[in-house]
Amino acid sequence: MSALLEVRNLEAGYGRSQVLFGIHLSLSASEMATLLGRNGMGKTTTVRSILGLLRPHAGEIRFLGERIDGRAPDRIARMGLAVVPEGRRIFPNLTVQENLLAFAANRCACAEPWTLERVYLLFPRLKERASHLGNQLSGGEQQMLAIGRALMTNPRLLVLDEATEGLAPLIREDIWRCLAALRQQGQTLLVIDKYVQRLVRLADHHTIIERGRVAWQGDSRQLGADPALWHRYIGV
Repeated sequence: MSALLEVRNLEAGYGRSQVLFGIHLSLSASEMATLLGRNGMGKTTTVRSILGLLRPHAGEIRFLGERIDGRAPDRIARMGLAVVPEGRRIFPNLTVQENLLAFAANRCACAEPWTLERVYLLFPRLKERASHLGNQLSGGEQQMLAIGRALMTNPRLLVLDEATEGLAPLIREDIWRCLAALRQQGQTLLVIDKYVQRLVRLADHHTIIERGRVAWQGDSRQLGADPALWHRYIGV
């Protein structure tokens, strides 16, 4: 199976400070993969490079078989790559429904595109809060809205950066249920998060980054069987 996303020997950084040293990962359509590691190890820099927000120093990033490293972020987004960013970044002065409709698009010509109704079925709480402004939502509701907004673009690949960061345990469970439902529906997902116990139940394979390098790659069976690996590279 050809890769939907392929990152080869990626090197990137900020100014003279190099952060990534030869990162490689691959993700096929309908798979769920994770990018794991402690804070400051290069996960967000990898995501920024994939999204076109940071120009790599070296290496290749391919999406749908085309090189996208160096392309503008809006061109990459139009190819079907969406992100739920760390910090959510919803529009505070727009209602829930306006936030969702502002991003509605079906550029990939999906047979069953995401609509308001589908998003509200996934997150009933958003339907209840449809007329509320973004700044009137709780943190968990804002995260649901950020996910729903990204889905409204009908992406081929959805990237979630720190999907459950700062959320209460009950709200985290809602997000895990959402990710499980999306995976079952065939949505391709790249998830950055720290809750390995939940991720090994959901994802197909994992990449652990340590100081800008790939420290380990494998499937959920391998990662689930080696808790010492979690503590070595992910535990605080």
